[in-house]
Amino acid sequence: MTAVLLAEFARAHDLAAAAQAAPGRQCAVLDAFTPFPVAGVTAALPGRPSRIRIVMLLSGLAVAALAYATEAYSAVIDYPYNSGGRPLDSWPAFMLVPFATGILGAAIAGLAAFLVECGLPRLHFPLFAAEGFERASQDRFLLALAAPDDTGARARAIDWLRHAGAVAVREVVPEVKP
Repeated sequence: MTAVLLAEFARAHDLAAAAQAAPGRQCAVLDAFTPFPVAGVTAALPGRPSRIRIVMLLSGLAVAALAYATEAYSAVIDYPYNSGGRPLDSWPAFMLVPFATGILGAAIAGLAAFLVECGLPRLHFPLFAAEGFERASQDRFLLALAAPDDTGARARAIDWLRHAGAVAVREVVPEVKP
């Protein structure tokens, strides 16, 4: 992870304006930390569509197919029992278990996909150790931007953030542990 510029704003509309203007200034918006939802900030945040639904569908179908195959194998091949001339593979009688286990498998896979997509459980995040970060849940609005590699561009980005209404701009360099 490269260095991050953490801009602290006192007003929500200043944060929203800076987040919307950042791509024009060649600054990549990484995240925003606010005590309440701020209109216009979500559109400026990077994101990709969630793949949780696809994972849930595929795993639910796979678990249901596996449950049906297990029932069919046990009734037709492993222990065929003819009761009253009925067919050995009576699929209507076999649908309850695959349906229920398919839903259970989809729910478990959905939870696992959610945790992976969110990066949880994360016990430490370098921005949380930045000075004044705790105020993001009270009365401050923080915008995290990818810091430019060039020193001059980084100084221009910091000046732009101060002119955009930032109370403070901190540069956070995450620790790299061997």
